[in-house]
Amino acid sequence: MIVVAGEALIDLVPQGSGALAGLQPTLGGGPYNTAVALGRLGSPTAFCSRTSRDAFGEALLSRLRESGVDLSFVQRGAEPTTLAVATIDENGSAAYSFYVDGTADRLFSVPATLPTGTRAVSFGTCSLILEPGASAYEELMRAAAAQGLFTALDPNIRPGLIPDADAYRARFKSWLPSVSLLKLSEEDAEWLGGTPREWLSAGPSAVVITQGGDGLTAFTQNGAVYSVPGEEVDVVDTIGAGDTVNAALLHALSARDSLSPAALAGLGADSWQQLLRFAARAAAITCSRAGAEPPYASELGDF
Repeated sequence: MIVVAGEALIDLVPQGSGALAGLQPTLGGGPYNTAVALGRLGSPTAFCSRTSRDAFGEALLSRLRESGVDLSFVQRGAEPTTLAVATIDENGSAAYSFYVDGTADRLFSVPATLPTGTRAVSFGTCSLILEPGASAYEELMRAAAAQGLFTALDPNIRPGLIPDADAYRARFKSWLPSVSLLKLSEEDAEWLGGTPREWLSAGPSAVVITQGGDGLTAFTQNGAVYSVPGEEVDVVDTIGAGDTVNAALLHALSARDSLSPAALAGLGADSWQQLLRFAARAAAITCSRAGAEPPYASELGDF
């Protein structure tokens, strides 16, 4: 079982150009997209979050069910669902503004237990910024690591939500001893400062950086660096592409029985090339369709 912990929200995606273009509600949130992608790939997956009882909340849970995701550890509340308004540039890249005051996912509390058979827990995005939920997710991350579980972190930086950048950067560094796999975009890496080698020295067994159409690069504890190019595709938008990378890496590591910090550190060149190519292929399919629509296992073939 892979547990994905974090927010579920509604992306409002423009259907044309200009500030007043019509907005299409789509299901989203970094952790949510990761959970959906894992379910579609066939990994036993549970979502650990807090969602609204409003119509958006029901729609979010419905897609998780359709994707085969366990909802036993989803908390519910009467507060509204978080909204993220997307702006898409000419390259298909998305930027966001958020409506988060008083929303349901901010009131997440630490569960007493995790699902039976949990091998890995994945964290990221808004859930690690917005209090009081952020402290609860952080506590869960540290507890999972202390139990010896594999932990994955995708900070997926949203600068507009971060009131104190220096405080967040310090908090990010404090998480690294509890992280097995750190995945981030090159934009995230630039915003955070530091280098993969500095981050690896603090705890993770590997760091994977996504570079958009240029592909992915993995840095490992033994000093190795592995890169693959991006898959060529007609990009509709990049919404959910990084989340799909998270899911593809976790799925492939699980299939290789490598969901442990030691196993991750011990992967060789061939394994890393296969993992990264699989993740790049999965992300390319997501980029070829509107919104966060990660692929099913049948669309990807072997890895």
